[in-house]
Amino acid sequence: MEFKVAIIGLGYVGLPLAMAASEKYPTTGFDINQSRINELNNGHDRTGEVDFSKTQKNKNLSFTTNEKDLASANFYIITVPTPIDGNNNPDISLLQSASKLVGSYLKENDIVVYESTVYPGCTEDDCVPLLEKNSGLKFNKDFFCGYSPERINPGDKNRGVKDILKVTSGSTSEIADVVDKFYASIITAGTHKTSSIKVAEAAKVIENAQRDINIAFVNELALIFNRIGINTHEVLEAAATKWNFLPFKPGLVGGHCIGVDPYYLTHKAESVGYLPEVILAGRRINDNMGKHVAQEVVKLMARKGLEIVNSKVLILGLTFKENCPDIRNTKVLDIAKELEAYNVDVALHDPLADVQEVKDEYGYDLEPEISPDYSAYILAVSHHEFESIEWDNLRENSIIYDVKGVLPTNISDGSL
Repeated sequence: MEFKVAIIGLGYVGLPLAMAASEKYPTTGFDINQSRINELNNGHDRTGEVDFSKTQKNKNLSFTTNEKDLASANFYIITVPTPIDGNNNPDISLLQSASKLVGSYLKENDIVVYESTVYPGCTEDDCVPLLEKNSGLKFNKDFFCGYSPERINPGDKNRGVKDILKVTSGSTSEIADVVDKFYASIITAGTHKTSSIKVAEAAKVIENAQRDINIAFVNELALIFNRIGINTHEVLEAAATKWNFLPFKPGLVGGHCIGVDPYYLTHKAESVGYLPEVILAGRRINDNMGKHVAQEVVKLMARKGLEIVNSKVLILGLTFKENCPDIRNTKVLDIAKELEAYNVDVALHDPLADVQEVKDEYGYDLEPEISPDYSAYILAVSHHEFESIEWDNLRENSIIYDVKGVLPTNISDGSL
């Protein structure tokens, strides 16, 4: 098969994949966001995953919002977001829309590969019927599918898309070989072919559910040790001297994966009559950590005799993780919302987050700089840019709370 690739969705996952695929094959990158296409055609990537100044754009690659440009492809890869709704239920509406779109251009023997995180069975049960309906073709007779879960780690400059081993699968054994051959040709780290699409889908959700549960465990330890009056990070450092201790740290669990994917797994579990306990318990703990941080800050302010109502608090960092501009599903906002419930005037500062994106998505205006005018400073995200802060200049008549536990204990008044 001579691959002619079309990638649907050019975010943190789709863009690096399009760049990698275009090194070997004619590749069309499609997105419905015209401003996103404009910036990519002008050599700028707001996600920071691709540096066009250091990467020569391949002539095999084009970016477009024109659906008709998808017609020439025979290997479609769908990388659209799969978030959760306000009730923590999977929202696959973008996945469904992408399936309808691709379906309208499917031809005989075309292959559609999904990379978006889903629950086991979603590709074949929810997406394939839309492909069939919109194409008029028959699954596994006229067209075929595969699933290869994305493993992008936003902000990681040491492990790009080509450096992370790729799990692959196909709707038939022959198609599994074709899908695996494609990814093996562009992924330096290699591939792992699974026996079915459902296995590959399940592998993805448990990767992040496992991390979520481990972080929930150390978050619960932090809640316990805070009441005992000992430093959680000291305890973890001591425990880590044993060779098989897992080095997880407490913190906020947001983002597009760890804070979302477990709900896809629990949704599927409940649909087949099983009520998961450990996974949901971990979610409850992690989802409440922002509220806990805010309450601890209020307590520390009260102990220092600082006014709570109408006080000014600056939160440093808004993105869901350090050294990354990604603000999707950031749990830093949970801190802000809880403080605002105490009538605290909350300000946010993040040198990596896009000012307009934060305004459009969350309604906050980012503060351009750090000033000594606040009653409390909360280091929520440990960006490298914050390492040069002169904390001693901010300590007078204020408290400093270190969510990540990266500051010396003589600087911070509290931490998880």
